[in-house]
Amino acid sequence: MTTTDDGTDHPVGIDELLARVRTGYQRIAPQEAFEAARTGALLVDIRYAALRDRDGLVPGAVIVERNELEWRLDPHGSHRLPEATGHDLRVVVFCNEGYASSLAAESLHRLGLYRATDLIGGFQAWRSAGLPVTTTG
Repeated sequence: MTTTDDGTDHPVGIDELLARVRTGYQRIAPQEAFEAARTGALLVDIRYAALRDRDGLVPGAVIVERNELEWRLDPHGSHRLPEATGHDLRVVVFCNEGYASSLAAESLHRLGLYRATDLIGGFQAWRSAGLPVTTTG
């Protein structure tokens, strides 16, 4: 909800919500994400299985279903991944086209993962940039 000048609340559409969320951190382009991974950033693929099966995988990325993301990356969580070592971990979340990953990165910021970001254009931009992709079958 957004409060207008006259004090009334109105619903926020997804486009407005995405614009607001994305002002809270610096999103990165595919080549920058590739370099970040080479220097220790954790790439996190939140696409659902059918997309991973259809399009392939980013080598070295961990797969975390979107509905498990916060539990797997919370450094204090009982269900965390071994890679979730601290709140200063550089995390680059990606989805298929870079929309859901923006909401995911914002959620990670709320957990204190202040270096979390997302990949502009998602997996499709990564692949279009000619960066490494492996097929699953």
